[in-house]
Amino acid sequence: MRVTVHRKAHFNAAHRLYRKDWDDTRNLEVFGKCSNPNYHGHNYELIVSVTGNIDPETGFVMDLKILKDLIRTEVEDQFDHKNLNIEVAEFRNLNPTAENISVVIWNKLRKQIQEANDLEVTLYETPRNYVTYKGE
Repeated sequence: MRVTVHRKAHFNAAHRLYRKDWDDTRNLEVFGKCSNPNYHGHNYELIVSVTGNIDPETGFVMDLKILKDLIRTEVEDQFDHKNLNIEVAEFRNLNPTAENISVVIWNKLRKQIQEANDLEVTLYETPRNYVTYKGE
């Protein structure tokens, strides 16, 4: 029997959507005000979902305390109150769109979660704009 457990978290971060190989005019055409050279910020909401079989000994798919700690060390400690473009190595050459942020988070967590379990990351950039990544 496969069950999904979820853990919510949040972090605040600044970023700028732009391509270094484009001039400011082209970046503004494609990314709009999100390409502001002075950056802008979001209060990101994160939902990490782990699907797997229930362990007959513990009754857990995954210990949520372990998942909470993983999210704190792999995501919150590294992203919270940071300028993603400047302070987070993964985004020095990767545009920090919500899509790319979710993939980076998934990759960080995937290494720490049993392979038999499926992992899904849902990232809300705003209450109305969010992305989901399942590793596909």
